Amino acid sequence: MLKLIGGLVKLLLALAIAAVLFVVGVNAAIILGTRGEIVDEASAASFDADAVVVLGASVMPDGTPSDILKSRLDQGIALYFAGAAPKIIVSGDNGTESYNECWAMKRYAISRGVPSEDVFCDHAGFSTYETMYRAHHVFGAERVVIATQTYHLYRAIFDAKGVGMEAVGVSDDDRAYVSQHWYDLREIPARTKDFLQVLFSVPSTFVGDPISLDQSGDVTN
Repeated sequence: MLKLIGGLVKLLLALAIAAVLFVVGVNAAIILGTRGEIVDEASAASFDADAVVVLGASVMPDGTPSDILKSRLDQGIALYFAGAAPKIIVSGDNGTESYNECWAMKRYAISRGVPSEDVFCDHAGFSTYETMYRAHHVFGAERVVIATQTYHLYRAIFDAKGVGMEAVGVSDDDRAYVSQHWYDLREIPARTKDFLQVLFSVPSTFVGDPISLDQSGDVTN
């Protein structure tokens, strides 16, 4: 019995070590494999992208973007006006009628001078992977510029390339966030999850009919 228990303990320990090594290896590979695609605004402007993709984040109870989301939007809007792409895809969670990240993002972009018809809402961007999957498979984008914070860009670029797009990212790290340590920690399992989703070509929760970026973005309102 003692030998059996000892064998099980060794097996569990070996599995735990293997799991840790797998997570560490995946995270290192994603960061090292994508950091060369994090560029400045001028480089992104010459990338000739189909769209700037702004990834969603929390919206305040009054319907306005949180600080972290405003930073992403400001960078995405700057990229649009710099000529990085003719369209913006704002992608976020609209899983219920009472919570709509996309519409808050579109309103903000319009308030900063972006024409409404150039802003497409992806209401089913429930995760970074799903945003990139839908950008390619629903909106038909082949090349994208991604606007988000650096800690998030590694995974976003990996996902974009993993679903078949060419991608670069521009960081909007213009301020320090009180929860930054938590964001960094949360990315570790998130990168691992997205690696597996890319590996197995997992479709997004909702796919739906294709939406051409050649038309007005108001069709997605």
